[in-house]
Amino acid sequence: MTDVLSHRGPDGEGHWINPAGIVALGHRRLSIIDLSDAGHQPMHYLDRYTIIHNGEIYNYIELREELQKTGYSFHSQTDTEVIVAAYDNWKDDCVEHFDGMFAFAIWDEKEKKLFAARDRFGEKPFYYFHDGEKLIFASEMKALWAYGIEKKNNLKLLFNFLTIGYTDNPERPEETFYENIQKLPAASYLKYCPDNYRDNNQFSILKYWDIEIENIDEEIDDDEAIEEFNLLFNTSVRRRLRSDVAIGTSLSGGLDSSSVIATLHSLTAHSSQLTAFSSIFPGFEKDESAFSKLVADQYNLKQFTVVPHAVSLASDFEKIFYHQEEPFTSASIYAQYKVYELARQQGIKVLLDGQGADETLAGYHKYYKWYWQELFNKRKLISSNEIKAARQNGVKEKFGPRNIIAALFPDFASVILERQYLLNALRQEDLTKEFVQHQSKEAYYATPAHFNLNGALYFNTMQHGLEELLRYADRNSMAHGREVRLPFLSHELVEFIFSLPANFKIRKGWTKWLLRKSMEKSLPAEIIWRRDKVGFEPPQQQWMQDEKLKEMIHEAKKKLADEKILKPETVNKRIIPKAAHEADNYDWRYLTASFLFK
Repeated sequence: MTDVLSHRGPDGEGHWINPAGIVALGHRRLSIIDLSDAGHQPMHYLDRYTIIHNGEIYNYIELREELQKTGYSFHSQTDTEVIVAAYDNWKDDCVEHFDGMFAFAIWDEKEKKLFAARDRFGEKPFYYFHDGEKLIFASEMKALWAYGIEKKNNLKLLFNFLTIGYTDNPERPEETFYENIQKLPAASYLKYCPDNYRDNNQFSILKYWDIEIENIDEEIDDDEAIEEFNLLFNTSVRRRLRSDVAIGTSLSGGLDSSSVIATLHSLTAHSSQLTAFSSIFPGFEKDESAFSKLVADQYNLKQFTVVPHAVSLASDFEKIFYHQEEPFTSASIYAQYKVYELARQQGIKVLLDGQGADETLAGYHKYYKWYWQELFNKRKLISSNEIKAARQNGVKEKFGPRNIIAALFPDFASVILERQYLLNALRQEDLTKEFVQHQSKEAYYATPAHFNLNGALYFNTMQHGLEELLRYADRNSMAHGREVRLPFLSHELVEFIFSLPANFKIRKGWTKWLLRKSMEKSLPAEIIWRRDKVGFEPPQQQWMQDEKLKEMIHEAKKKLADEKILKPETVNKRIIPKAAHEADNYDWRYLTASFLFK
């Protein structure tokens, strides 16, 4: 099991079995903090606990000092040892003290129980198989398959992926593309007592954290909000610089990664050049290399670039799916994969990245309608001039009678939306009647519980959207033994952002207004007030016209037809290449879905 995870931890491995032979823990080490043998895992503490841990607790120094004051001593400089001391001190509540990305498991030999937890947003993975008799868990599913767990495709989730592009189930966050493998939901912990130790084995999962979206601070003014945002963001970046190995950054040329770099630059001594890595697409209309160069020049970055292309995508595809293990919705994933590969080639082990800002600060154009609906409800839409301002910024997002109905009757609108999507799914003409009949019984299309901007942001941050992107980032970075850190996902920062009224996220037609204002003095105006939002987009439409990729899509459709999922006549239908973020990109979905059957 640890052998197949060697890419996640190329710096060492360890195994431990408890004296009774009931518990076996294995670990692959990626050495980031305390590179000595003192950081070896599985790590033992107080002759009672044994821990395995993937990730980083960024505030471990502060927690360590707090725990030392209450009598705890430490034998390493690691954050892992702080986790287990915190568990001894605070028990289940220890997770509430951590600022970090983590998946860990602690065996308590005295109590004969396992405690495992996952970070608040799901940056680090935790998959498990539980059949009532045993619990098997790992960072990636391939370790469970190595144990001998059978691969059983979850065809219901596959139906929803092929029809509406869902890679998860917002109603059941534990669900994966495999029927017998679950994932521990983000912001949750798991407790387990094996049968051999108790009359009845105990298995329970509890959620330990959530975002409060209705507790809005209406009194805060602009200056206060900008000051508090800067304070929290600076703290987040500073903590994420804690490392005993070299740190670099991803740089797309967009506002988010540029903001990380500007803050990083303000916090560090500039005795050595900062290193940045970018995927670029010369000649592509959405290439951001000019913007990334602008930032690189301003901060004297050592910038390395890579040019992914269709031929390399075709040759790397099997490898990418091997690491991802589940289908993915676009080729953007490949651009990111190549960035982390480039970092490995240059010997940079840790990268800071701008992910998370779009979901918390309303970075996508789809959020305009939610804000306008909210303004309409408050009878402020016309007086605010927000639609006009957005149009002047080139925003084409529509607002019409449907949006007015959604604003006035959200419950009704939610039912209509779900029904509309399900009807479209059922009408997907490429799928066999049998596949649709059997798998559509649990078809789902979820909508935010609150039909306002904060409600939409909460839905994408906590229920559906962000965790999919975090899965891509974790597998892509760990495929190359790199660690990616996300300053926008400090939970203190996110809690603050969600406490702000909607006009701090969208204002005068601009998305991410608070971030733009906070970075106004640090970044060029061309970056701050860019009107064209590009979501790290490669030339996927062009790539899909490559002969090798077309051949792969054709073979994928044959495979799905053999599995009685696609109709035979679909195999020879003309391939329709689409851009990475375009709707109904069926041929791309067929391509990635087919790898489930290999």
